[in-house]
Amino acid sequence: MFAILESPWSEIFATAMGLVVGSFLNVVVARLPKGKSLVRPRSQCPKCKKQISWYDNVPVFSYLFLRGKCRACKTTISPRYPVIELLTGMLFLAALMRFGWSWSLVFRDWPFLALLVAIAFIDLEHRIIPDPLSLGGLGLGLATCWLGGQVPWLQCWTGAAFGFSVFYALAWAYQHWSGRSGLGGGDVKLLAMIGAFLGPGGVFATIFISSVVGSIVGIGWALATKRKDVMKLSVPYGPFLVVGAIYYYLLGDILWFQFMTPM
Repeated sequence: MFAILESPWSEIFATAMGLVVGSFLNVVVARLPKGKSLVRPRSQCPKCKKQISWYDNVPVFSYLFLRGKCRACKTTISPRYPVIELLTGMLFLAALMRFGWSWSLVFRDWPFLALLVAIAFIDLEHRIIPDPLSLGGLGLGLATCWLGGQVPWLQCWTGAAFGFSVFYALAWAYQHWSGRSGLGGGDVKLLAMIGAFLGPGGVFATIFISSVVGSIVGIGWALATKRKDVMKLSVPYGPFLVVGAIYYYLLGDILWFQFMTPM
C-alpha cells in the first residue's frame, strides 16, 4: 500500500489530508467546548446562520477567494480557520518528510498532531482542555503503541504514567507553596497523553521546552504591557506543552539529544 504512496504526489497527498483534517478541527475547536454536536448542523455562518456550501468550505482556498468574509452577509470570518487548516497541513507534511509512510504515521502520529492542534487552540480561546481530547488521546496512544513508530510500547505506558505523576506532583507543590492553583487538571491529563506517544524522554523534554518558551513569552508580554507582577500573569499552559511536544516529536533526536549530550 505505502509503495503506491511513494511518489512525487505523496507530499501533496499528505498536505491535502492535513488541510481536510484541519477543516474538521475547526469544527472541534468551535463546538466541543460548548457541548455541541460535531456533525450536525452543517457548517454555517455564525452571524446570519446560512449554511456554507461545499465550494465555500474548501480549506484555505475558500477563505482566500472570499477574502475572509461570508458570501451571504459579508461578515468577517476569523483567520483562525485558515491558520488551523494550514498548520495541520504543514505538520502532516513535516511528519511524512521526517519519518516516511507507515501504519504508525497514519493511525498514530497524524492523529496525535491533530489532537495537539485542537487542544492548543481550545485552551487559547476557552482556557480548558476537554477530556474527550486529552483522555481520548491517552487511550489512543496506549492502544496504538503496538504499531511501533518512534517509541517502544513499554515506553508508551511508562511515559503516560510518568507524565501524569510528575505534573500532578508539580501542580500539588505549586498550590501548596503559593496558595493558588497554577496548573489545571487538563494540563496533567495532556502531559499523560503526550507521554503515551513520546515516552518518558518526551515528557521531560516537553516540560523543559514548554517552561523555557512560556517564560520567554510571559516576560515579553509583561515588558510589552509594562506589567510588574509577572508571576501573577494568567496564561493557558497547554499551548506551550503542545509546542514542546511537537518540537520533540519532529526534531527531538536531531536537536534535543545533541543539546543534552556532553561535549
